[in-house]
Amino acid sequence: MSTPSRPDPRLDAVRRFNRLYTQRIGVLQDDYLHSPLNLSQVRVLYEAHRDPPPAAAELARELGLDPAYLSRLLKGLARAGLVRRTAAAGDGRKSLVSLTARGRRLLDTLQERSRAEVAALLAPLSREAQDELLAAMGTIERVLAGRAGAAAPYLLRPHQPGDMGWVVAQHGLVYANEYGWDMTFEAHVAGIVQHFIEHFDPARERCWIAERDGRPVGSVFLVKKSGTVAKLRMLIVEPSARGLGIGARLVDECSRFARQAGYRKITLWTNSILDAARHTYERAGYRMVARGDPEHRFGKDLVFETWELAL
Repeated sequence: MSTPSRPDPRLDAVRRFNRLYTQRIGVLQDDYLHSPLNLSQVRVLYEAHRDPPPAAAELARELGLDPAYLSRLLKGLARAGLVRRTAAAGDGRKSLVSLTARGRRLLDTLQERSRAEVAALLAPLSREAQDELLAAMGTIERVLAGRAGAAAPYLLRPHQPGDMGWVVAQHGLVYANEYGWDMTFEAHVAGIVQHFIEHFDPARERCWIAERDGRPVGSVFLVKKSGTVAKLRMLIVEPSARGLGIGARLVDECSRFARQAGYRKITLWTNSILDAARHTYERAGYRMVARGDPEHRFGKDLVFETWELAL
């Protein structure tokens, strides 16, 4: 008679997490994202939306699906008018998979529904809890992808061509999605970026870009306001990179450089609803010195604040 294996609490913890997460995001439903498709079919649509179109064998490898099962999925999606299979030029044995116009429309709809469901999942959580959750997800992703031993999950570097467009676009996206600000804010940021590039003083000004996996995920600017006062501007961290300490590191870099450049004080302009940023400033030693009256800007009624750090 074999001896029962001793329970491993690590295995139970992973299984418990899997049960919770799959239930929360609804992957067990037949009508995934309130569509006539299941999760496997939706994943095939998502992965097939590429240029150039992927080969069926490539999809099977990437999704970890048995080729025969994938073939059945593709036949069903083709019957529904969502995908088409064509022979590759020069190799009739290779079957390429692409979305039809109907398939692209359905995928766009599903993407919007998915974003809405994730937003509903995050909505009851505080900003701090959201950052903690995203950081934990980032850790899971790095470990399972084999990057657990990396010395740091991000690096800081000076700005380079292409970064300013990212800064403007990211501010527009984040503030629209999280606070409902309109496009006049994006235009406001574009004006700041233009002035920075056209009047950049490398001896007394800096832009730091936080980069992760080869792409920007955060930024901050320190610019000259007067001979003794610097101004911190456009601190932002993309949602997927929150919880890694990037915001605090960017603010600290501004303080370090400002001292070296001979500034006596750093000032910044923020808003009363930006709780995470205000908390970062406070932990770095900044204090609010002025609070304005409510005013209508960027499509919202807002209260702006001035914070300062003595160096």
